[in-house]
Amino acid sequence: MSEPALSHVPDGKWIIQTRGLERVYRIGERSVQALRSVDLDVGQERFVALKGRSGSGKTTLLNCIGGLDRPTSGSVKVLGRDLAELDEDQLALWRRHELGFVFQSFGLLPTLSAYENVDLMSRLVGVSGTERRTRTQECLKLAGLTKWMHHRPHEKSGGQLQRVGIAPG
Repeated sequence: MSEPALSHVPDGKWIIQTRGLERVYRIGERSVQALRSVDLDVGQERFVALKGRSGSGKTTLLNCIGGLDRPTSGSVKVLGRDLAELDEDQLALWRRHELGFVFQSFGLLPTLSAYENVDLMSRLVGVSGTERRTRTQECLKLAGLTKWMHHRPHEKSGGQLQRVGIAPG
């Protein structure tokens, strides 16, 4: 299995682009259309917020853009990559090297300290020990968590947990 090449998006191109994006879920005999013909263009250096009532498709859209879910039809391009061209293993590698997710539930391992949770991400991508220690400490410093690096998730506030979740760099 080959790793996907890291993407570079030339100036003026879209970071995220969807065309005719649809996602239909089957629940028994019923079909639920979560996304209907979504066209989205997000340029470089843009901040985008998704807003809508519960069940309007926000999470489904983000899952399709992040390669966690496959659309029923339409296309998703992120950082110049058409996600339909990637198999599941390639998608996992692409997500590992190109994206960051901050889940509502934080996605932290409860038995690991903040340091260990952040360090784990570098371990997964094969960063050497010395570089990993430096990177982990720097990420925790940037997130304002140096004093809490050896505390476990149950010993931190919600805001601190959120910062641990985004600290892996």
